[in-house]
Amino acid sequence: MYDLVVIGGGPVGMYASFYGAMQGLDVKLVDALEHLGGQLIAIYPEKYIYDLPGHPKIRASEMIDQLKWQMDQYEDKIEISMHTTAIDVVKLENGTFSVTTTNETFHSRTILITAGNGAFSPKKLDVKSKGIINLHYFVTDMMQFQDKDVVIFGGGNSAVDWALMLDDVAKSVTLVHRRETFRAHTSSIDKLKASDIQVLAPYKPLELIGSEALANQVVLEHLERSEQITLHVDDVIVLFGFVSNLGPIKDWGLELKCAAIAVDTQDQTSIPGIFAAGDAVTFDGKVKMITTGFGEAVVAVNAAKAYAYPDQNHRHQHSSSLGEK
Repeated sequence: MYDLVVIGGGPVGMYASFYGAMQGLDVKLVDALEHLGGQLIAIYPEKYIYDLPGHPKIRASEMIDQLKWQMDQYEDKIEISMHTTAIDVVKLENGTFSVTTTNETFHSRTILITAGNGAFSPKKLDVKSKGIINLHYFVTDMMQFQDKDVVIFGGGNSAVDWALMLDDVAKSVTLVHRRETFRAHTSSIDKLKASDIQVLAPYKPLELIGSEALANQVVLEHLERSEQITLHVDDVIVLFGFVSNLGPIKDWGLELKCAAIAVDTQDQTSIPGIFAAGDAVTFDGKVKMITTGFGEAVVAVNAAKAYAYPDQNHRHQHSSSLGEK
């Protein structure tokens, strides 16, 4: 019997596991991927994160390494099961939960879902591109673009940040977006305007031209004037975001809103004893950032501890109020 089962091994799930163990809970962390870190490690290990408190910038892989070190302090309290998908959760008559995964069935007093957006796949370029090997939807090694002519498609934080990171690595960087306005942080857009990066907006891709499995030209069309231009390219990076799916979680009877899990002020779901934090959840005023996910994890873990051990929580509150008096 675990005190807390954390479903999802991204940064929020890792921090929740550490914090739960620090609060004295026996924690089991389950994740479908082979490595801790979620999308950050699977897709963006070399990408810098600029909005983490205390770090002007930090590589995603370094942040995950630090979270691992934090968890390792409580390795006797945290059991980790990777490459394991949570298939079903059933609430028992005594208020605890039976959790079935692809590998085993076990029991827990509480559940915390930190599965992010669930299973994810990149949104694809809407042109014929099958078999082209220099078309990339993930960037795991930015040095592969050294001295290359790179075209990046996208208008969000990932596209703008990668354009800025590759500006000093690639021979040239061209950022192509369907709209004239970008959805990235204001500071990143200011850096983009001050850089040598060529920005083409509003343009859309029409065709990739090349020989065998390599594209060496990209044909673009202006969305307002229907004018076409052709760019030479060594590599194409597409950063349109991801199509996400909560997978089995959506069938657990939880209240969902806009494909996300609805929670209350204690990050508890519609099923008492099941909590959720991070990008998996929605509520009024929700902001999808790693830092807010960390805060939600703290709220959820404390609420989960109070649910698992209500008598202990009552004694703690009583002694605290006496101390204040």
